[in-house]
Amino acid sequence: MGKVNWSRVFLGGLVAGIVINLGEFLFHAVLFKTQVEEAMRAMGKDPAAMNAGTAMTVWILWGFLLGIGAVWTYAAIRPRYGAGAKTGAIAGVAVWYLAAFLSSIAMMNMGIMAQNLLVTALIWSLVEYVVATTAGAYFYKET
Repeated sequence: MGKVNWSRVFLGGLVAGIVINLGEFLFHAVLFKTQVEEAMRAMGKDPAAMNAGTAMTVWILWGFLLGIGAVWTYAAIRPRYGAGAKTGAIAGVAVWYLAAFLSSIAMMNMGIMAQNLLVTALIWSLVEYVVATTAGAYFYKET
């Protein structure tokens, strides 16, 4: 079992981060913009604040950090499951479970967000994370 190739984790992570950030933009600012804004208002928040400079910077950074973590997960499980898209998809599901699914259960339990929007976001993010991790995994090489 070799060591993790960190330069390739970061390269693949940047690719995965681009996919994640694009997916998040499409979800929050294009396809479900109205529903997201309604949910923000229901929580007493200004929807425009979500897109303000500092907030947007944090969300973009979050997307890249998630992408790096996803490719790192791929690199960690690759010796056991083998290289390739299937392992990338498995890593994407694992990251989705830890990053999106579990936190969504907490949000549903606390009544923070509309349940239908959370379920839609969970389905969207599952596809997004699998595609992003698989794309990032393509750039990961052990040597």
